[in-house]
Amino acid sequence: MTGPGIWLVRAEAEPLARLLQARLGGTIHRPWLQDDVAQKALFVQRWREHAQWIVVAATGIAVRFLSGLPADKHSDPAVVVLDEAGRHAIALLGGHEGGANALAYRVANAVGAAPVVTTATEALKPLTVGIGCRKGVPDERIEAAVLHALASAGLDLGAVREVATVDIKGEEPGLLAFCERHGLPLRVLARAELAARPWVSRPSDWVRQNVGLDGVCEPAALVASPRGALAVPKTSLDGVAVAVVMDKNDWMDKQ
Repeated sequence: MTGPGIWLVRAEAEPLARLLQARLGGTIHRPWLQDDVAQKALFVQRWREHAQWIVVAATGIAVRFLSGLPADKHSDPAVVVLDEAGRHAIALLGGHEGGANALAYRVANAVGAAPVVTTATEALKPLTVGIGCRKGVPDERIEAAVLHALASAGLDLGAVREVATVDIKGEEPGLLAFCERHGLPLRVLARAELAARPWVSRPSDWVRQNVGLDGVCEPAALVASPRGALAVPKTSLDGVAVAVVMDKNDWMDKQ
């Protein structure tokens, strides 16, 4: 089947599943309609029907469903777990090979959740780049602005974990192309969420008039990396504003 499988444990998650399906496609599975078969048994039967799964449930339930199923990271379906409140989209299985990391961001952006990615490669990347841009800016100009901002602090693009922006820029072609070219996930944040955290060093009249916020790149990066600090404040170049946040892990400093 094309698109992700969306597995519900309870009928109460139906509205969330319909939102996922509307924005990501896929097939909703409602196991309670076959009440003569245990849910785990049904999941086992359908395990290979999809290359990717979104399990709307607690992680403990998902782990029990998966018991004995994973065989090879190169062929196993990817699994993302989403809690019924739509708060966290967790890449549980097949992070890189199966595309669960990327799916976690797609799910998070679809429902306003926080993506949770735990693979070591991403955990070792300390930088989040916030980007705001004019409409229609090509990916080459976005790349130039990001590289300029990173270079100003002696930072490298290879240390970037994710890119963050505001919802009205979530489908900007140049931004999507830049992220795809460099294999970077895009975190899309609601304007209301950024408005509630107006962390800007230099408010912009243009952004206020066109987006309704004092700024985009700084609050987006700081919201996406809540324990980070600005390594590069807002830097503008040719219609693109960039801010860079670096994780601050006190527990690592004490080692």
